[in-house]
Amino acid sequence: MNPQYLKRTIVKKEIRSRYLDEVKEIQVYLPPQYDETVTYPVLYLQDGDDYFNLGRIATQANQLIYEKDIRPVIMVAVPVDKSKRTAEYSPIGERNRLYLQFFTEELLPEIESEFPVDRTPDGRVVGGSSLGGTVSLHLALEYPEDFRQVLSQSGAFLEATIDRIRQTVSLDDLVVYQSIGKAETAVPTHMGKLDLLARNREVYRHLQDKQAQVHYVEKEGDHTWGLWQKDIPDALRIFFGS
Repeated sequence: MNPQYLKRTIVKKEIRSRYLDEVKEIQVYLPPQYDETVTYPVLYLQDGDDYFNLGRIATQANQLIYEKDIRPVIMVAVPVDKSKRTAEYSPIGERNRLYLQFFTEELLPEIESEFPVDRTPDGRVVGGSSLGGTVSLHLALEYPEDFRQVLSQSGAFLEATIDRIRQTVSLDDLVVYQSIGKAETAVPTHMGKLDLLARNREVYRHLQDKQAQVHYVEKEGDHTWGLWQKDIPDALRIFFGS
């Protein structure tokens, strides 16, 4: 691998949330040849630490940018307390509404005041894996004026997600990259084993019914970072392809 792909510029920033009553240590990836006078598209990532460490997304983005496969992009890694993850990411979690408010009312303004990121819904992408994909889709469903582009890897979708999609009149402004592993038919969760392949197919159908623009792919693999890491370049090309 070219050594320059490994030279990552990552800035750390603390955001104190009154909604979540905690301090979030955000990591912000800045692209090669970063220029603060340029406005960049931005990708906000749930489970952000895992995307940087296990998904190797910064190194992969560097390579794609250097090879001119994608445009330069700023990526914001949002960490989560694993003990609160389900409560915050699940649409039926007791902290879900607080998390959505933190994301839109605290995180976005802080990032946009400090970094030259696109402030329009067409310049923002929000994404994650498993329940991170779920909460990302719900951000777009609840705040369509802020989010219209969603990256979902192996979304752990619940009936509440399907019900919420059904409630919308139209999602023709929504763009979704939705990937799922073909082996994800009995994924262990705190709610028992879930057939996420069948559930993702169902969500895909409902999104199509509401005229969303969905790039749906089924790939060989299970509910692991082995699948998601390999899938990241395809996802980045969909939103930031040059």
